[in-house]
Amino acid sequence: MLEIGEMPLCKYCVFADEPNNKLKRIEVNPDQKLSYQYHHKRQEQWTIIEGNATIVVDGEEISLAYGQSVFIPLGAKHRIMNLTDKPVVFIEVQTGTYFGEEDIVRLEDEYDRS
Repeated sequence: MLEIGEMPLCKYCVFADEPNNKLKRIEVNPDQKLSYQYHHKRQEQWTIIEGNATIVVDGEEISLAYGQSVFIPLGAKHRIMNLTDKPVVFIEVQTGTYFGEEDIVRLEDEYDRS
């Protein structure tokens, strides 16, 4: 494991961080949601491995359960929400040219991060 982090809304582990891909496991706490955001340099594939998630991609809500996936294209506005009382866990595969925090453009954020 390369990195482990914890915030009020989630926990995450980074398993791989290569020049053209990054692999993370993210656990979203009950009644929490990640910021509504987009990226200039990466796209993402999310696969739910525990719980039931509500995903927003360019304003469209999608419900996903265990084993289901969604593709987040480059530039698409997106977020994952856990509207349940149990954790939601998903695997995030990022592909692109840059995976740093500077490529996160937050449009809405419960924690006032820019």
